[in-house]
This record gives sequence, C-alpha cells and structure tokens, in this order.
Amino acid sequence: MILTDTHTHLYSEAFEEDRPEMLQRALDAGVERFFIPAIDASYIPSMLALQSQYPDHIYLMAGLHPTHVKENYLEELAAAEKMMNDYKVYGVGETGIDLYWDKSFLKEQQEAFRIQINWAKERGLPVIIHCRDAFEEVFEVLESEKDDRMFGIFHCFTGTAKDAQRAIDCNMKLGIGGVVTFKNGKIDQFLADFPIEHMVLETDSPYLSPTPYRGKRNESAYLLNVANKMAALYDLSLDEVAHITTENSRAVFGV
Repeated sequence: MILTDTHTHLYSEAFEEDRPEMLQRALDAGVERFFIPAIDASYIPSMLALQSQYPDHIYLMAGLHPTHVKENYLEELAAAEKMMNDYKVYGVGETGIDLYWDKSFLKEQQEAFRIQINWAKERGLPVIIHCRDAFEEVFEVLESEKDDRMFGIFHCFTGTAKDAQRAIDCNMKLGIGGVVTFKNGKIDQFLADFPIEHMVLETDSPYLSPTPYRGKRNESAYLLNVANKMAALYDLSLDEVAHITTENSRAVFGV
C-alpha cells in the first residue's frame, strides 16, 4: 500500500526537534510520497535541504502563499520563479486567496494568484489553491483564467457541494485532509456524491490534525486517519483508497 500526502509542510519549524522520526512514522504508515508546497522565499533553503535528504520521497513546489502576500510580493514572486527555473518542481503554490487573517492585501493576492496560475499553465504544472473565507474571490479568478491548460488541486477543501462541483469544473482535484474526520466538518455529508477519482489526500501538516489528534501537531503519518475515513465514506478498502488516490496524485503531478 502506498499513500500520497499531496500537501505537507515538512520543513516547518514545528518539526525541528524530531523531523527524522516523524518522517519514519509516516513511511511506516505507508505514506511514501510527500508533496511540499511553498510559503515564501525564506523557506526555500530548508525545502531544498529536505529534498536532498529524502530524494526518493520528497517532491517540491514553488510559489507564494496568499497570507505572505505583502508590499514586497513582486520580490517574493521573483524568488519563487527563480526556484522554478533553477530546480525541478512539481507544482505551483500554494497560491490563492485568504481573507481570514487580513483583507488589506486582497488586490495583491488576486494579482499574485493570477500570475501563479499563468506560470502553471505555461509550464504544464498543476496549481495548488489555498482558499480561506474567500470562495467567491477564488472562483472569480479561477473561472476567468480557466482553459484547457489549467489543472491542479483545490487544497484543504472545506466548501459546499456546489463549491466542489465548481472546483471540479475548473479541472481541480479536491484535496481532502483532516476536516473530513471532524464531527462538524460537513464535507463528509456530501463528498461521496462525487467520484473518488476527483479526490487526493493530504494532511497540511503541521496544521489541521484529523480526529482524534485535533488540537495537536499534525504529521504525515496521520494521513492514515484521513484514508480510513474516506474508505468508510466510499465503502472501499483502505488499500483501494490508497491506490486510487495515489493514482489521482500521479495524474496531477506527473510522477
């Protein structure tokens, strides 16, 4: 059984004390493929170091996280573009719009989002979308940029069934993480109405731990909890969920 964590911040400071042990727990749980989204330029050295330490398991992305879009966002985008030019990356992002913490840079977030979508289209890479308190704003950009070159993952999907359909219509897989295990997460009520071929699994570690680890640091080994919940929702075995969602991730990332 091979599980794929399509979104995990393994370079996070949260893992400074026990990163090798944490990664070994994930490998022992069957999680063998880790796709690593970017946040901003300050994390690029630690991302590259991680990939050099685990070359058979780590797949990097380049981009600028919407919560890190500030006055210097064009400099940050230049650093992300340089990373794409200098190193092998498998996706663009995470990008998108986040209005939960700060609405003052909405215009800049929209512009950075459009730029990164177009990088992805030009390079034949998936775009990895972050959306928090901003579904309409995200879809306004996505649907205006939609063409047959655009594809990717709507990371940490927490929307409605209608939002799920809109994302799928934009050629996005839904990134399903710990929220699907929450008692009040809501997506478990309709997710199985959509074919599992539209789903990939993720942890977003160290954030958004699944039940029963809510409130604690998340890690990639806990992808097993997400996969087991998906197996229950879709009435499939754990092995079937692992196989289908890993194949879905191969279709997105090309590896």
